[in-house]
Amino acid sequence: MVARFQDRMPQVASELNFGSPFQLLIAVILSAQCTDKRVNLVTPELFRRYPDARAMSRASLDELLELIGSVSYPNSKAAHILETARQIQERFDGEVPSDIDTLMTLPGVGRKTANVVASIVYDQPVIAVDTHVFRVAHRLGLSEGKTPEAVERDLERGIPEAFRARAHHWLILFGRYTCKARQPLCGDCPFSDLCLGPVAAKAR
Repeated sequence: MVARFQDRMPQVASELNFGSPFQLLIAVILSAQCTDKRVNLVTPELFRRYPDARAMSRASLDELLELIGSVSYPNSKAAHILETARQIQERFDGEVPSDIDTLMTLPGVGRKTANVVASIVYDQPVIAVDTHVFRVAHRLGLSEGKTPEAVERDLERGIPEAFRARAHHWLILFGRYTCKARQPLCGDCPFSDLCLGPVAAKAR
C-alpha cells in the first residue's frame, strides 16, 4: 500500500498556506470542521496583520473575528487563536512547542492539530487522524478502531516511521479527492482489490 501511494503521490504537502510554524498552528485550528480552501481565503490578510504570536497576542477579539468571520465557528476560533497566541508568546517566548502533550495544553489544540504541527514542522513520526484518515483507514482495512486515537495507534503500528509524515498527507488527500464519504471515485482507486468499503459492498 505504501508503494502504491508513493507511485501515485510521490510529492505531498499540506494544502494549507502558511509561512511559519505559528501560522501553520493557527491555520490548522481554523481548519477544524472547515475546508482548507476556506481557511486559505482568510489567512492571507490575517497573517499580513498578525504574522507572529507577538503581533496576534496584541489583537482584539473583534479584530480577529472580523477577519475570520467566514470560517466555521468563528466566535470560538477567534477566542482560541487569540489566547493561543498569548500563551505562545508568554509561555514559550513566541516559539511553537514541539512536544505534542505541550501543544495540547493550548486553547483549540486537540490531538489531531498537535500531530499535524508535530509532523509537518518537527518531522515527528506521528499521524494525525481527521475524518478523511478515519474513513480511509477503515475502508482499506488499516484499522478497525472506534476512535481517532485507536486508528492513530493502528496506523503507527503498521506504517514505518520513515513514511508516517507522508502517510498523513496521502490518507487525507486520498480521502478528500478519491475515497470520498459520498460518491467515492472507485474507478480511480488504486486499492480496489484491498477495499473493505464501497467496492466490497458492491461486490457483496
